[in-house]
Amino acid sequence: MLARIIIGLGITVVFFTIAGRRFYWLSKLIRSGQPAPRRWQGFRQVSETEVVEVAGQKKLLKWTVPGLAHFFTMWGFTLLMTTILEAYGSLFDRDFNIPLIGRDNWLGFIEDFFATAVLVSLVVFTIIRIKNAPSRKERESRFYGSHLGAAWAVLFMISMVIVTLLLYRGAQIDTGHFPFTRNAGFTSPAPGPSAHQLMSSASSWAFASKIVAGWLAPLGVGVNSVLEAVFLLLNISVIAGFLVFVAYSKHLHIFLAPINVGVSRRPRALGGLDKTPDMDMENVTEDTVFGAGKMEDFTWKQMLDFSTCTECGRCQSVCPAWTTGKPLSPKLLIMGLRDNMFASADRLLSGGSNTDVATLVPTTIDPDVLWSCTTCGSCVEQCPVDIEHVDAIIDMRRFEVMMESRFPTEAALLLRNMENQGDPWGLGSSQRTKWLDALDFEVPIIDGPIPEDIEYLYWVGCAGSLDERGRKQAVSTARMLHRAGVSFGVLGSRESCTGDPARRMGNEYLFQEMAKANIATLNEVGAKKIVASCPHCFNTMKNEYPGLGGDFEVIHHAQLLSHLVATGKLVPGVAYEGTVTYHDPCYLGRHNRVFDEPRNVLDAIPGVTTVEMGRCREKGFCCGAGGARMWMEETIGKRVNMDRTNEALNTGADIISTACPFCMIMLDDAVKANGRDEEVSVMDISQVFERSLQS
Repeated sequence: MLARIIIGLGITVVFFTIAGRRFYWLSKLIRSGQPAPRRWQGFRQVSETEVVEVAGQKKLLKWTVPGLAHFFTMWGFTLLMTTILEAYGSLFDRDFNIPLIGRDNWLGFIEDFFATAVLVSLVVFTIIRIKNAPSRKERESRFYGSHLGAAWAVLFMISMVIVTLLLYRGAQIDTGHFPFTRNAGFTSPAPGPSAHQLMSSASSWAFASKIVAGWLAPLGVGVNSVLEAVFLLLNISVIAGFLVFVAYSKHLHIFLAPINVGVSRRPRALGGLDKTPDMDMENVTEDTVFGAGKMEDFTWKQMLDFSTCTECGRCQSVCPAWTTGKPLSPKLLIMGLRDNMFASADRLLSGGSNTDVATLVPTTIDPDVLWSCTTCGSCVEQCPVDIEHVDAIIDMRRFEVMMESRFPTEAALLLRNMENQGDPWGLGSSQRTKWLDALDFEVPIIDGPIPEDIEYLYWVGCAGSLDERGRKQAVSTARMLHRAGVSFGVLGSRESCTGDPARRMGNEYLFQEMAKANIATLNEVGAKKIVASCPHCFNTMKNEYPGLGGDFEVIHHAQLLSHLVATGKLVPGVAYEGTVTYHDPCYLGRHNRVFDEPRNVLDAIPGVTTVEMGRCREKGFCCGAGGARMWMEETIGKRVNMDRTNEALNTGADIISTACPFCMIMLDDAVKANGRDEEVSVMDISQVFERSLQS
């Protein structure tokens, strides 16, 4: 007994000390990051998130087979903590059991059930990794670029935890020291029983352990007594060694994921970006750094993100940039930043000078990687540990634009147009009321306080005001609101770009200047309720303007139309019959969880038969316009809008509908490029509804 106590505790002290030092070092490294915006969502919200995402494994279960395997592995390790208590107790007392419940047979069943479930899950993981090996599928594999050696090592170590557990439990049965028997309070039989007799006295509830005991019984009580001690010590050694392995590998997520999920900014939707400090020039000094150009510029939350990455590749498999042949992989980007963080650890912890340190772009992150992002949020949506990839990308863009003046050449014209003319196309405010010419009724143009009889301020947006296809959306929306008796007005030439393209491009200063000007205008006219047709405007005004003092009730026109239809104020016609497929705009769907309302509008039309694309709702695929990509050429790989449009065309629908002018433009361009514009139309949901009313 003394020998196994010394060996077991010695192994534990050594390995736990190594792991403890590593975790303390990691804690200091992560806390060396810049302050992050307030993360606490309240005890109720955080508890709900932990239960749903960590305990319930909600995101992982979206991928059913690997999700179930991970669910049983995670819960297996959680519930098998009781066996760790039993193992350490057995070092001191071979008949140890957990006080109060230690001899209850139901515990033996639960332990054996989950031990078996973990082993089955490991087989599933092995098959999945072999089937999706990068050597077979290269870029198509979500494991492309991951540390595969570490993955196989952890599968082996987990299997060894379970195998040694079952072996020492089987030997315990054959030596009469197993805590679970047919009758609670069982004591060892009379001296001299055989291993077979002892095995038969053990409870069948611990089914897996009893099967192993049957295999070991022919060896006799004496050999089983030795095997019990050997496999007990091996079990403790593997568990302690596994802790060290986790501390030094990508499997840190076992401990960091619950923390990262708990401090995630968006428990339900992506929403807006974190607010950066006010960029009023009075607050700027010569030492001010905009964005993240070196590792020390990231916040502690972003460093926690880098450390938490599991390298599962779910983000990579859904990224519109990666899947269309571009160099951006959200997973590889986070892995690269994590490697840089560890390589910079001495400097970060000592507070040393970074004057001679190379910037992250282009040394760690290639510029083409940075500028390929559409900010669609698919990566964040799929990430099982709530990493916020988009925030890190935007922060690096801010540094490139505002500190280094390095960005795609096409972006220069975009930013100049926004700064000088107030819109991305540079057409100027005089063109913002031209779309009104297509209406046969008057729309008030607000030039002072909004009259009491006007319920909504209609924020038309740059595309709705200035682009030919966007104007059709604005016209149909205005007609439907008028038909339903909704009173609304527009700002006309006083409306300006919300600043979304500038912010996603990385020019935070320009965004804040435009946002403040718009907020001042909206406050001046007394805007309370705003309806926006562009999801980018909707998202920016709803989620980002409040951080700059703009508190307004903002809804999207799809939400308002759905309400009008549901209340009977807007009744569809029967003039249209056909098949419609709906494309979810990223900034309306994933970013703000508006999925049902646009579909409700379409479903209300008697002649419409809706058909969903394979990638829809939360899994909806980007059109390629977000992140200011609409104004930048795609010179690498396949065009994102072509990929999405081909999926829509394959449904056989005669109308591709959406609720975003950017999406309309991108999808319409792709339909024309396919030569299908004579048979397939791209329309906003308001246009489809209006078509049903035409006689």
